[in-house]
Amino acid sequence: MQTSQNINGLTVTSEGQGPTVVFLHGWPDSPALWDGTVTALRDSHRCVRFALPGYDLSQGPRAVSVDEMCRLIGEVVNTVSPEEPVTLVLHDWGCFFGYEFAARNIERVTRVVAADVGDTNSGAYLGRLKAKEKWMIAGYQVWLAVAWKLGAWWPAAATGMTRFMARKIGCRTPPQDIAWQMNYPYAMQWLGSYGGLRGVARVDRTFGPVLPTLFIYGKRKPFMFHSERWLEQLRSSPGSDAVGLEAGHWMMRQQPEAFNGAVKRWLAGEKAV
Repeated sequence: MQTSQNINGLTVTSEGQGPTVVFLHGWPDSPALWDGTVTALRDSHRCVRFALPGYDLSQGPRAVSVDEMCRLIGEVVNTVSPEEPVTLVLHDWGCFFGYEFAARNIERVTRVVAADVGDTNSGAYLGRLKAKEKWMIAGYQVWLAVAWKLGAWWPAAATGMTRFMARKIGCRTPPQDIAWQMNYPYAMQWLGSYGGLRGVARVDRTFGPVLPTLFIYGKRKPFMFHSERWLEQLRSSPGSDAVGLEAGHWMMRQQPEAFNGAVKRWLAGEKAV
């Protein structure tokens, strides 16, 4: 049975019974990204999900700062599980915001499943990027940041730019579910909008060593969002693990059985693979 409630303008749905798992998607997705994973977990877990601010296209644009995002996630977590800490299941920008929320509120999170975005703010990651990879990352991200700025006065063109880039990088979200208003995290990163991204927690200092973490990543990409040191750290930390799948960035849709099986086993206390 699925139930819904409004928490500070966010439509939050809950499904299943058991320990609470809160899902955070990334760009340019919606809570539907997790349909298969929720189906796999709902017999043993209470699955909670919502669209990131601004990603519900039935509402207007809603860009928030990192501080505001963490407060919103906290409101959801404290409402759906006021007594017990939750598990976070994260992907893409959901990883970034989920990591930051967990680092600031470590008592409210018991463990983390992160998909494809790891220690991107560590020296180990930044130091391993080749010039070509840096240009590729900057190319698509600056494009989306520009589309965000354009959206304020020419939304049709900005949405066209956004859908073009989503298609270019292999996103599985239907084009009609993608719009310019989803791009504000890139404006935060490249233009310093909404307070920018400075001062966030170092992921490699918290996840794995402090919070048990399962990191699942796609092997078939032109560049990675993690370092080899991050994988070694997780694999050597009790209760944590790292798993690579023969997939791209959206492995929960490209390899759903492998992804959902790994998550379910790890949450049950077993080896992910």
